[in-house]
Amino acid sequence: MDADFLIIGGGIAGISAAARLSELGQVILLEAEDMLAHHASSRSAALYEPRYGAPAVVGLSMASEAHFRELPGVLSPRGLLLVGKADRAEAFEHDLREMDFDRISVEEARAIVPILNPGTVAMAGYAAHAEDVDTDLLVQGFTREAKGRGARVLTKARVTAIARDGAGWRVSSTAGEVTGRMIVNAAGAWVDQVAALAGVRPLGFTPYRRSMARIPAPGGHDVSRWPMMFGPGEDWYAKPDAGALIVSPAEEDPMEPHDAWADDMVLAEGLARYEEMVTEPVTRLLASWAGLRTFAPDRVLVIGPDLREPSFFWLAGQGGYGFQTCPAASRLASDLIGGRAPEIGADLVAALSPARFG
Repeated sequence: MDADFLIIGGGIAGISAAARLSELGQVILLEAEDMLAHHASSRSAALYEPRYGAPAVVGLSMASEAHFRELPGVLSPRGLLLVGKADRAEAFEHDLREMDFDRISVEEARAIVPILNPGTVAMAGYAAHAEDVDTDLLVQGFTREAKGRGARVLTKARVTAIARDGAGWRVSSTAGEVTGRMIVNAAGAWVDQVAALAGVRPLGFTPYRRSMARIPAPGGHDVSRWPMMFGPGEDWYAKPDAGALIVSPAEEDPMEPHDAWADDMVLAEGLARYEEMVTEPVTRLLASWAGLRTFAPDRVLVIGPDLREPSFFWLAGQGGYGFQTCPAASRLASDLIGGRAPEIGADLVAALSPARFG
């Protein structure tokens, strides 16, 4: 065998798993593109908001905090500002409660973000517990750790076939063939396709497109200390980004796996929802792009060996939570594969297991 672990997918899930599993044996990571973290991982909103998502996702995010705190420079203050119109009161109250916001006045919100429109913003909430994630630093750190223990990282290695090879697996790719005793399926939007190639039953993942636009700083303001802003039910959001703002319609349009691009009409509709809440119109775009956020049917990550094929390991369904869960998710994968008692609780392990799909 060429390796103990063949990791398919070089996003943050695969890279962090490579770092953890390199403690247990030889790792080969195969990434289809010519660089790591090309798809969803390079198009993340880059926020650590541990109260965001289903309960199992929140548990995994909370379990990741200690790792983030140990890495200088990975997290930096950002904060969240929830703003809503009067007709969005029910959704506003839900988000305020579920994400642990403090209710503030519209005047207080405008002191934080002066472009908010007092004619449309009727409700506001603020939370300081959200922080920016330096995604490049995190990717580089995990990659350096993996390679430092001898992991091989193959780019331009699109998987074309997977077959049993004795007690292990043979994976054919555009970079050649490799063999290993276990496959770790961290292929993002392509996880079900990888499973099908291996003769493993797909679990029903769906990739959803999310578009983004980068716009100049509104009205020439210094936006560097502004929080991330979003509407109730997350029907748009905006976040400072290197002196500009990124604005998203926060759409979830189901897609086939592909290298996604922004839909102009969807982007325009989202920008209109943002503009309705501020006093500064959007006059031009600096750039636009899109990514695919891939979810399991219950919108919870899937981490564990396949129920019928235990040498095929799922590390999938990160959705919009890949970066903020990657420390605990990769540690759980390593614990399960290494036969160690997981650091997280048994209930959370069960909630993440592929066995829940029967």
